[in-house]
Amino acid sequence: MQKPLISILTPFKNTANYLVECLDSILNQSYTNWELLIIDDHSNDDSYSLVKKYSEKDNRIKLFKNDREGIISALQLAFKNSSGNYITRMDSDDIMLPNKLEILANSLLQFGKLHVAVGLVEYFSEHGVGEGYKSYETWLNNLTETGNNYNEIYKECVIPSPCWMLHRDDLIACGAFNPSIYPEDYDLTFRFYKHGFKCIPCDKVIHKWRDYSTRTSRTHIHYAQNHFTTLKVNHYLVIDYNEDKTPVIWGAGTKGKLMAKLFLEHEISFEWICDNPNKIGRDIYGKELLNFESLATIKNSQSLITVANKDAQKQIRKYLAKLNLEPIKDYIFFC
Repeated sequence: MQKPLISILTPFKNTANYLVECLDSILNQSYTNWELLIIDDHSNDDSYSLVKKYSEKDNRIKLFKNDREGIISALQLAFKNSSGNYITRMDSDDIMLPNKLEILANSLLQFGKLHVAVGLVEYFSEHGVGEGYKSYETWLNNLTETGNNYNEIYKECVIPSPCWMLHRDDLIACGAFNPSIYPEDYDLTFRFYKHGFKCIPCDKVIHKWRDYSTRTSRTHIHYAQNHFTTLKVNHYLVIDYNEDKTPVIWGAGTKGKLMAKLFLEHEISFEWICDNPNKIGRDIYGKELLNFESLATIKNSQSLITVANKDAQKQIRKYLAKLNLEPIKDYIFFC
């Protein structure tokens, strides 16, 4: 019995320096029943000619040019031309470990539809990986090892864009790459969450994630923090907002203020608290900032915590536990 066909969707733009390693890592996969839909998104280096040589040698590599512009339209074009029962993404500057496709496919074969196969990732860089990215890697992998990725979905993207796989029908059911919403990987993760697709635990590193100064997620406006906060709030309002509860924004920094603006735009009533003595009692956007201890007096609350400081978060968690409040139902960390 032939194994399912895997469609690998890969946009690329000016990544000639990394494409050989990327393509070779795909060609060296232990799982061989795959097709690569690789889309040139208006490169002006040698990327296209490099990929073309590979496609001429292996008919599993199918090269297209994006007639529009951007990662989302490139992914749409790739998916439109794909034939696989299983769908996955790959970034053109990254490296697959040799058993990546096999591990992800075996997970789906075992658990079936309505599941997302994921794996551990490892950042690498010729200049060394910064503490921030190492911390993100550890946080992400800890979630993936237990399959509890959605537990902290409102903090950061909990499923790395180049390290997931799912059934074609499931991807279509949650809208595939149709929404033109950035960051597109985070938006798709929220749609997995909304549709109840369970993450399959994995304890193996299967993907090497390259970091460098000109990487799209570092430089493009679509991946700026205001896009992340807006995306998170919009999904919260659809998935986890409960009209019977009172939203309580916790924190009056940049993210807290943006969240307050979005709530005001949606005409949603909320309370606003903080632990900064210089802000308590102040009026911002027509709302008075209350002392955090006021939370105990707000009936049926749901705290939305935008405080980024790790030590402050520990104190907040202790306070929430003291009040016998539960994650998601009673509070969500947005940082």
